[in-house]
Amino acid sequence: MKLYYHPLSGHSHRARLFLSLIDKPFDLVDVDLGAGAHKAPEFLKINPFGQVPVLVDGDTVVADSNAILVYLSKKFGKTDWLPETPAEAAAVQRWLSVAAGDIAFGPAAARLITVFAAPLDSKQVIARAHVVLKRMDDALAGRKWFAAEHPTVADVALYSYTARAPEGFVDLKDYANVRQWLQRVEALPGFVPFQQTPVGLAA
Repeated sequence: MKLYYHPLSGHSHRARLFLSLIDKPFDLVDVDLGAGAHKAPEFLKINPFGQVPVLVDGDTVVADSNAILVYLSKKFGKTDWLPETPAEAAAVQRWLSVAAGDIAFGPAAARLITVFAAPLDSKQVIARAHVVLKRMDDALAGRKWFAAEHPTVADVALYSYTARAPEGFVDLKDYANVRQWLQRVEALPGFVPFQQTPVGLAA
């Protein structure tokens, strides 16, 4: 398998992290976003949306980080990571939606400003970040993981941009449950860290 990624992309990191957590061999292909490699014709043949990550597994091409998590879970029969009971499956999907929505438009967007100089309203996206972090913190009250009694792809999808939220001037100090959950993810066998950037509160 080949994973087309960028080291500063949290979407890329969640795919790379999951491959490591389930201990599957793969090759990393660095896509130079700064040089516009993700918009080059050869890359657009792989993913017409011009985004990383992309997983290429033989004749199968999977774009979108959350789709990659689902694909890998199904391919390798990882029902612990992608539960099949109705309640847990629904909970995973709910948090994957949060990762694709609230996290993307909150902590991830705030970090886009400091790391990639994105022309976004910092006050607006930082405020969104704190709304979702409070909801996440409340959801973790009395539990260790988001969707089940054990880690799932929901935790993988939520981790990267939450961990690096301070790079976008989003302080995690008021979210003790979230900070403890981050530590639990980082203690998982096979964990690989998301590259840090010395910007924002992390400067």
